[in-house]
Parts: sequence; structure tokens; C-alpha cells
Amino acid sequence: MAENTEQNEAKHDNSSSPGMTDQEKEMAASAYEAFATGKYDDSVKHLEALQERNKEDYKIAMNKSIVEFYKSGQTTTGNLKQTLMAMKNQVHTSSEDVDGLDDVENSLLYYNQAIIHYHMRQYSEAISIGEKLYQFLEPFEKFAQAVCFLLVDLYLLTFQPEKALHLLAVLDKLSVQGSTKNGKGENNSSNKDGNQRAEFTAMIEAAKSKMHQYKVRAYIQMKSSKACKREIKSVMNTAGNSAPSLFLKSNFEYLRGNYRKAVKLLNSSNIAEHPGPIKTGECVRCMFWNNLGCIHFAMGKHNLGIFYFKKALQENDHTCAQLGDGSNGQSKKFTGIPMCALLANKRYELLYNCGIQLLHIGRPLAAFECLMEAVQVYHSNPRLWLRLAECCISANKGGSEQESKGLPCKKGIVQSIVGQGYHRKIVLASQSTQNTIYSEGQSAAIPVASMEFAAICLRNALLLLPEHQQQDMKTENGSKSSSQSGSTESGSENSDACSGKGQEADKFLSAAPSSPLRKQEVENLRCSILACSTYVALALGDNLMALNHAEKLLNQTKVSGSLKFLGHLYAAEALISLDRISDAIAHLNPENVSDVSMGVLTSEQDQGSDKGDEPVESSGKQTPLCYPSSVTSARAMMLFNLGSAYCLRSEYDKARKCLHQAASMVNTKEIPPEAILLGVYLELQNGNTQLALQIIKRNQLLPTVVQRVSPDSRKKPVQPFQSVQPIQLPSSFTQVQRK
Repeated sequence: MAENTEQNEAKHDNSSSPGMTDQEKEMAASAYEAFATGKYDDSVKHLEALQERNKEDYKIAMNKSIVEFYKSGQTTTGNLKQTLMAMKNQVHTSSEDVDGLDDVENSLLYYNQAIIHYHMRQYSEAISIGEKLYQFLEPFEKFAQAVCFLLVDLYLLTFQPEKALHLLAVLDKLSVQGSTKNGKGENNSSNKDGNQRAEFTAMIEAAKSKMHQYKVRAYIQMKSSKACKREIKSVMNTAGNSAPSLFLKSNFEYLRGNYRKAVKLLNSSNIAEHPGPIKTGECVRCMFWNNLGCIHFAMGKHNLGIFYFKKALQENDHTCAQLGDGSNGQSKKFTGIPMCALLANKRYELLYNCGIQLLHIGRPLAAFECLMEAVQVYHSNPRLWLRLAECCISANKGGSEQESKGLPCKKGIVQSIVGQGYHRKIVLASQSTQNTIYSEGQSAAIPVASMEFAAICLRNALLLLPEHQQQDMKTENGSKSSSQSGSTESGSENSDACSGKGQEADKFLSAAPSSPLRKQEVENLRCSILACSTYVALALGDNLMALNHAEKLLNQTKVSGSLKFLGHLYAAEALISLDRISDAIAHLNPENVSDVSMGVLTSEQDQGSDKGDEPVESSGKQTPLCYPSSVTSARAMMLFNLGSAYCLRSEYDKARKCLHQAASMVNTKEIPPEAILLGVYLELQNGNTQLALQIIKRNQLLPTVVQRVSPDSRKKPVQPFQSVQPIQLPSSFTQVQRK
């Protein structure tokens, strides 16, 4: 990478210190010249000879270890790191207590350490060293540009675009000063200063294209469309139709919602010309397929998306095999792989994408496998733990959801018919056993898609969220990857997850490999986790914990209408199970429902009990079929459950009134089988056996009549409401209904 070359030139330039003799300076120059031309053996010989004369200077040993590192093809990164660490201890300095001249003398040692931290994805350590170095930089030095570019890259990887833009502005300003004030200087070294400035300005001009690309990435993270559009033009003017510029422009169009144009731009990039991962550390083919997968995810074409993500995974595995990585570079102590290629493996980011995509397709078990592998690396991401819990919930509620798809049928009500003639009996299905088939006899901590494991995932997610008053978590461990399913398009120069990032970097919660979470997104995520936790606790029969989570959810300041609705339903179910029916009835008041919209604000559009929408940008995601589409439907749901609660108190007239009021508010096809069973129960309590049988036979609620049902009335059943568009009821709501 660019930093490597600059880094090594600087090391060798600096090896000739003021106290050296002319002969030693000549030897140092010969060593540097041999290194620059790739004659590493000659360079080592010169440095060894120099070391014989001057054994105290650690810089000679450092340069020697660098030359040997290059001689090995940059594959002994771990050894180099240890050598530099030993030298740092030898000089008795640390990046925390640096001050004065001593630090300037040792700046190259720190810079080399920062470079290694960068390639080992230890971004926080690299930033802390880089920021210390930045304080001691002399303007118009080549070394200054190298440090600035390294810091810009690190800031973008850790989602701090404001700091990156500030550094780029400083570089711009220096280049302008260098070109307009070449003659400035008040002492004898004015000519030298002028030459240095001219050289620096020429370097900045040469790096203009790279700087424009950095600016585009920063503006994309900040969601600043106008500024980004301006910089995109500069990128296209300086870099032409190269792969990095087309990838960045595609990213920009993707974030604006122009998905077809984004695909077109990606397809027009000539990725075959890219040097490859061994030289650049980037697998452009892998990024290409990943970005296509992200675009199709945003378009709602999830099956196509998973197809492209699988292609990206295949490319990534192929790249790792080429590098001899075997996708476990960590275990090999970073040896045998070129240093720049250590960043090439994007397996875990791609698995994260695959998991989210599979969850949307409706393949929770496959999604669980992908996300379980990803969580081993991104274990501090609360949203990832929520997704794992959603996989467990989806995998364990398949049966009841399938029953609610399509038109209502007797399958959900009648289990079987026994006997014939006068002895013919109808056996009704029991709804009470549907949530009891969970893992028994094994630890809940074993990672399988069970409700017990879902409870652990949700507990982890809640623990990872900051407290309400402490929103000062810092964004660390960013991921250099096009990773988050809804916010991923990347330039081939750097494949960073493009995400929204606001004003103060330390006000964000890291959620690698996704973009960091804003304060409001954290609150939305907290509500989603509490809703899921309540559902899981109910399924496991832990009613007190369910009630606790539901009350916390309802007490949140900015809870969406949909989650508030779920909170009341879940709280009522927990209270009924605890035999606190009066409290449950208060929660089931239809007036509690005033809104059933899915989200509050911003990008976090988690949808409560089942699945959360991952993408940053709204992409026309539709309300799930099983969810009430209007306040009327939601209030009817409340009334059905309120009727069940009244039944438990033997207030059958009130229950019947609630039932028929709810039935008059919705279409026949929307009435859940539980409500029909409640109608049957009420008629049996009233002594109307024939009407109860008619309700089962017709699979719809019939009005209570005083007289017995006549043959004529059988031919013409009463239809108390008119047909509207059918909307399926969610299986999770029926948990509340008790017969």
C-alpha cells in the first residue's frame, strides 16, 4: 500500500543522524539506495557494517529489521511487530507519555507500529499513536502526508468522517500555502524551505485523486448528498472511469435510492484490470458481488441478494486460498501472508450480510448458522444479538404462523371427528400446547436455535446497550468492509461500510460491521429488544419476567405505535397467566391503540417480535401480512382478547359483546380461529349447542339468536359485515387469547 513505501523511505532517510561521520553517512545512503532498488541483501550488508560502527543507534537495527521484512515479501508481520515493540521498550518511551524532542526522534518507530496495528485491524491503537504523532509533525514534510493519510483512513474505518474531513482540509490548505508562498522564509534556510514546500505541493497534487476519494467516502458516511455529488465529479475528473471511482459513484447512487443506476455503474467497472489482493490487499471481485447483493437487498429481491452474497463468499474463499490464509490468519500469527493482504479476508462481514438476507427470505436456521459465525468476531454488536434471537423466534413459531396464512380453515379449530351418527363427536384443537416444545435436558447456552438461547442473546443485547443517561460510548473496532446489509456499497480503494454519522463521534455506539448507532437508533433498538424479550419470556412460561420487560417497553419515551401495541398485548397475557385479570383488562382497552406504524425515526426500523429491517435507507419495505394494517384491525384484536379476559371472570355477556363488536370491525377472513373458538365456548355456556355447531361448521361467528336455528336460516346465513381486503393476523398476538 502507499503507506508502506513512504514509511520505509522515511526510515532510511532518518538513519543518518547529526553525530555520524561522513563514511557512516555514505554507508547509510548506500543502504537506502540498495533498499530503494529492491537489492535487500546488499542493503542488509551495508546496515550490518554500519551497525558494527554504531551499536547504540536503535534506528539502524530498526531499518535492518524493515529490510529483512521486505526481503521476506512482507510476510513476517508478527515478527516485525515484536521487534518494534522490543525497540520501543529499549528506548524507554511509550506513546502515552511522549513529550518534546525525544518523541520527534522516535516518531518513525511509532509510525511503523501504527502501520502494523492498522493492518492487524487494531484501529484504536493505531489512532492513538497517529494522533500523538500528528502533534509533532513539521508541515511540508513527506512524512507528514503519510501520517495524515494513515489517520484519514483510520477515521473512515472507525466512522469518524468529521475528523477525516478536517485532516483533508489541513492538507488542502498546506498545498495552497506551499504553491502561493514558495519564497517565504526569514532566515538562511529560505531556499531549502521553498524547495521542501514545492516538493510537498507536488506530492499533494499527485495525491489529489486519492484525497477526493477520501472526501466522497466521508460525505457518504455523513449522508451529505450535495457535497458528495460535488466530490464525485472531482473523482471522475481526476481518476476517470477507474474501478474505485465507479464503485464510489455506484455507492452514492445506491444511497440516493437509484438502484438500477447503481447496478449499471458497478457493471461498467473493469474489475479485471485490478492488480489483485496480494498487491493491494483488496479483493475487488468479492466487493463487486457483495455490493450487488446489498443493492438487491434494498430492492426487496432477497433471493437474488443471497445468490450474490454466496458468489462474494466464494470469491473471498478463493482469495484466502491464494494467499495461503485458509481464513484463519490469526492462528498462524500473521506469518506467511503479505502484510497488506491481512485485510483482504472479509468472510465475517459477508456472513453477517448472508444471515440478514436469509432471515428476510424466511430461512431462519440457515441465517442462524451464518450469524453465529459472525458473532464470534462482532460479539459487541447488540443488533447482531437481536438478529440471532429473531432467528430463534422465527425457527420456533413456524407452525402457528403457517396456520394463519391464506384463508382461515377448520384445521386451526377442528382437530378430528370421531364416531358416527348420533355418537358423532367433534374434537377441537387445543391452542395451549403450541409453545411447549422447547429443548429439554441440555444447557440453554448451547448455540442452537431454541427459545432458551434466544433469551440469552437478548440479555446480551440489553447489556451491551448504554444506560439512558450514559450515551458516551465511543465508536471503536470499525470494520473495513462493505458489510451492513442496508448500508454497504464500497469503493475498491477501500471497502468501508457507508453509514450515517452525525456530529460528535463519541456519542455513537459501535455496532461493527454495521454503521454506528445514533442516540435515537439506540433507543429504537432498546424497544425492539424489550419486545422480543417479552415474547420469548412468554413462550418460555416466565410470566413475571415477561411482565417486567413489557412494562419497561411501555415506559420508554419514544416507543413506536406497533411496539406499544405489542407491549399492551404481551403485558395482558403475562397478567392473565399470573391470575391478575383486572390489571390485564386495563391493558386490553382498545383506546390504548392509537397508532400501529412500524418505526419512530431514522434508520432503525426493527419490527418488534419477529424481524427487523436492517437497511439504513427506507426501500419500500411493506408491512408484514400478519400484522394489523390499521388502527381498526388492531383495536379489533384488542377486543377479541378482552373478550377472552372477561370469559375468565365468567362475565359472558361482556365477552359476547366484545366478540361481536370486534367481528363487526373487520372482514370475516380476518377473524382468527381463537376468536371463533371463543364464540363456540360462549354459545355452549349459553346452552346454544346447535349454534355452536353451526359456528364450527361455517367457520365464522354467527349472531346469537333467541329462536332455534331453522332450516331456512341454515340456507341463508347472516352476514353481519361486508368484505374488504384480507389481512392475516399474526401468530404472536394469539398468545394472549385464552379460552
